[in-house]
Amino acid sequence: MTLQVPVINNQGVTSFIDVAVGVFDQIFNETLVHQLVIKYLADARSGTKAQKNRASVSGGGIKPWRQKGTGRARAGTTRSPIWRTGGVTFAAQPRNYDQKINKKMYKIGVRSIFSELLRQGRLEVNDNIVLATAKTKELNEKLKSIEGKRILIVVDSLDVNLLLASRNIPYLEVATAGNVNPVSLVSANKVVVTTGALRQIEEQLA
Repeated sequence: MTLQVPVINNQGVTSFIDVAVGVFDQIFNETLVHQLVIKYLADARSGTKAQKNRASVSGGGIKPWRQKGTGRARAGTTRSPIWRTGGVTFAAQPRNYDQKINKKMYKIGVRSIFSELLRQGRLEVNDNIVLATAKTKELNEKLKSIEGKRILIVVDSLDVNLLLASRNIPYLEVATAGNVNPVSLVSANKVVVTTGALRQIEEQLA
């Protein structure tokens, strides 16, 4: 089965193309989409933060003074966390934040996101976004017809003109169909996709 989606061509004329219902007409699975977002954000964490606890700090092998008779508090080591040169209490240790999500779950989750974007009118197929020059002014003119405080443009292959022109626009993000991620899709008010990118996405998620 297919679903008709409007597409704006290079001349700005609107026509319709058929897309797979299995990819762009899925029920929104909020729980699974939340898992995808959490996994993507967790994968971005390095997990390399490390501090030294009292066992890792060098020195402190000898009792600093005798137990009684000095008038001072008893101490067994100079590497206790209460000492200035001591170890850290509950010291942070390197850890892995990776979360397991298999390919089937990932595909279903991304299908769910694209389907919901289409239902909400936040997904637009537009071939008129291709630029003749690397001018930000030219790109801004094309973006005037696209409403959204945060826009994501998805293309089939990265265009140098589009990449250079988009660098000075803070609310705009450009990605290829193979590199688009769940966080960018969910956070964008408007997702603009070229026909070539749409076909690639359809093939990847089929």
